[in-house]
Amino acid sequence: MLDKILYNTVLCQTYSPCGKYLIAGNIYGHIAVFDLDTILHPVIELLTPDYNKPKHLHLLENKTQICSLLSTENFLIVGTVNEICGWDWKAIVQSKLSKPAWTIKISFHSKIDETDVNSLWFNEEENKIYAGCGDNKVYVYNLEDGRHLNTFDGHKDFIHSIHGRGKQLISAGEDGLVMLWDTRMGKSHNKLEPHKKANISRPEIGKWIGSVALDEDWIVCGGGPRLSLWHQRSLDAVMVFDIPDRGIHVSFFHDDCVVAGGAAKHLYQLSYSGEVKVELPVSATTVYSAALRTSPNKLLAIAGSSPEIDICTSFKYRDQVLHFR
Repeated sequence: MLDKILYNTVLCQTYSPCGKYLIAGNIYGHIAVFDLDTILHPVIELLTPDYNKPKHLHLLENKTQICSLLSTENFLIVGTVNEICGWDWKAIVQSKLSKPAWTIKISFHSKIDETDVNSLWFNEEENKIYAGCGDNKVYVYNLEDGRHLNTFDGHKDFIHSIHGRGKQLISAGEDGLVMLWDTRMGKSHNKLEPHKKANISRPEIGKWIGSVALDEDWIVCGGGPRLSLWHQRSLDAVMVFDIPDRGIHVSFFHDDCVVAGGAAKHLYQLSYSGEVKVELPVSATTVYSAALRTSPNKLLAIAGSSPEIDICTSFKYRDQVLHFR
């Protein structure tokens, strides 16, 4: 029988708050813990052949796929199917994974049997977790006691991506909708439908929106429709990016640029005016996760439909390749 880990797909990544570890989750229920100190600052005399493999490889008890990951000061938060679980960081960096410190059952609130927790966002100021799920809803929980606080209901198909800034949350889904929410009211106050714009629509790929992100004045989103930049107040599309992708799954803002990837041979860094500043070659045929850390030093980890995770200490080239196997 072929080793299924060779056909690995890594859906999500995050960093420990201390910056020493990269955590990655795959479709088989594995959580990989990479020791970045050893990988980035190797002592040649102590180097082993598997230095770029996980220091620990944990398998969840129910073996369900790891759909999303989130890092807080105290917890690694893991979104799977029907559940959000939190582990103390000390437990994650041990060789044997203990029971989670806490578990939130999405199935208590969802009307369908299996609900993937596809995207997580933590509002540190409010101490709340927002979960974009496969039952078309965003759930809000109090991190302190796990209490369900609210449900944002408006999407007509499953949610791929959520992101927040201050009192505002944005969500994107398979239905082609991008919805803006006031977190205080729990209501949507605006929406975008990129697939209805002729210069953005790609009906041969679909209307789904795979990734969305907010900054102070702008929204970036893409999926089946082309990657596009929207002005937040006017909701006008001010830039449609010309990159050779077959679907976008990753997009975020960094240093007055847009970083994006998906079903393409590269991860792109783009200016707001549409200039391609950097094309980073990637190991994955489709990128599902790009995790950026800016301190204690800059690090970008790129993962997707491959057992390899690309590591970049700048946006100019790929420094190393980690092996999730």
